[in-house]
Amino acid sequence: MDIEFSLALPRDAIGIPMVRRVLGDTLRCIGVSEDCVSDVLLATSEACANAVRHGGPAKRYEVTAAIGQGRCELRVVDGGLGIGAVPRQYPPGDAEHGRGILIMQSVVDEIFFDITPGSGTTVLLRKELDWDEEFLARHDRELAAV
Repeated sequence: MDIEFSLALPRDAIGIPMVRRVLGDTLRCIGVSEDCVSDVLLATSEACANAVRHGGPAKRYEVTAAIGQGRCELRVVDGGLGIGAVPRQYPPGDAEHGRGILIMQSVVDEIFFDITPGSGTTVLLRKELDWDEEFLARHDRELAAV
C-alpha cells in the first residue's frame, strides 16, 4: 500500500494538531499499532514545532508523508535560517527548550537534516511500522466477506 500526502501550513502552532490528526488517522486506518503511531506523531510534532519556532522569515512550512513498504517517511520543510548543530545530549533539567531533536532521535529509526543556511531546513524522519495484529485479522475477515 502506498499513501502520500503533503500539507502546507501557516507557521503557527495551530497547524500541528492538524498534521497529527491527518497522519494519525491515516496510520490507524491501515492498521499500524498504537505505540508506533504515538512514536511517529511525537517525532512529527517535534519537527513541526521546530519549523514553527525557527522557520522564519517564511510564513509557511510543509509536511510531506509517504507510507508504504512497511515504513513511514516524513519530511518537514521550513524556510528558516537553519540550525547550527544537532545537540548530542539533553539540556539541563531547568532548560525550557532544546530537547526536540533528541526526542525525535529516540522514537524514529532514522533522522536526517538538510540545512541550507539562510534558506531553510528539511527534517527527514523514517520509521519502520509495527502492526496491530488484531486490526489486520479483523480487516482481512471484512474484506473476505465482501
